[in-house]
Amino acid sequence: MSSIQQERLSELDRVLDSVQVTPDLSEELFALVDLLDRQPALRRALTDPGAEPEARESLLQALFGSRLSEAARTVLHAAVGQRSGSPSALAASLERQGIRAALSSAQLAGTLDAVEDELFRFERLVAADPALRAAISDRSAPLDARQQLVDDLLRGRADAVTTFLAKRAVAARSNSFELTVGSYLTLAAALRQRALAHVLVARPLTQEQHDRLASILGRQLGRDVSLQVVVDPEVIGGVQVTVGDEIIDGTVAGRLHDAHQQLG
Repeated sequence: MSSIQQERLSELDRVLDSVQVTPDLSEELFALVDLLDRQPALRRALTDPGAEPEARESLLQALFGSRLSEAARTVLHAAVGQRSGSPSALAASLERQGIRAALSSAQLAGTLDAVEDELFRFERLVAADPALRAAISDRSAPLDARQQLVDDLLRGRADAVTTFLAKRAVAARSNSFELTVGSYLTLAAALRQRALAHVLVARPLTQEQHDRLASILGRQLGRDVSLQVVVDPEVIGGVQVTVGDEIIDGTVAGRLHDAHQQLG
């Protein structure tokens, strides 16, 4: 991602953070994304670099007027005003804000920790079950049916925001279900100004080990860290930590692999 694209995302993040977030805001923003996905001509009209700002504003007013909340209108107008130059970029930027709005509503309700943990555990459940993963990812099957499957699995077991986002991840616009949920978790960590660390271990961490590792990583990174722990007996022992693109491998399996590579 270029620095210009990153700045545009950060600018739109600040717009969302300046409005009143309600549980309905994310649904409004996702509805806009779905509309743009269904209407290529509308996407082109709203991102036409040759169109005057006044023309875009008139089009937005004619299409949506008072149908959207003030918060949704503010985010939509800011996104259209960025002149990203790419019709798909407009939908993607609005989708990002829809995710952030859902996570922000959970944060305001004091349930963001639970949502983050439930999303991670559900993603791991799907990844570990080939049949479930195939059922959720089968794009030849109706989207409603795949989302209903997620709804059935999480009903009564997860926060409403968790279910909402998990169902949304089934409709991933480009990436797999697992990668999409991973991007949600990254946004959840960023919302609390934390880094997200993926931890691979041979055995479950005790609470003391979990807290100590989070503290060590936090000191190294200069900010708080959220740990997403995956247990895999094949690592034999030790721990592998991934933060962004950086991998810190202290596992026995990793050291054996390195030794094998050196021995040729």
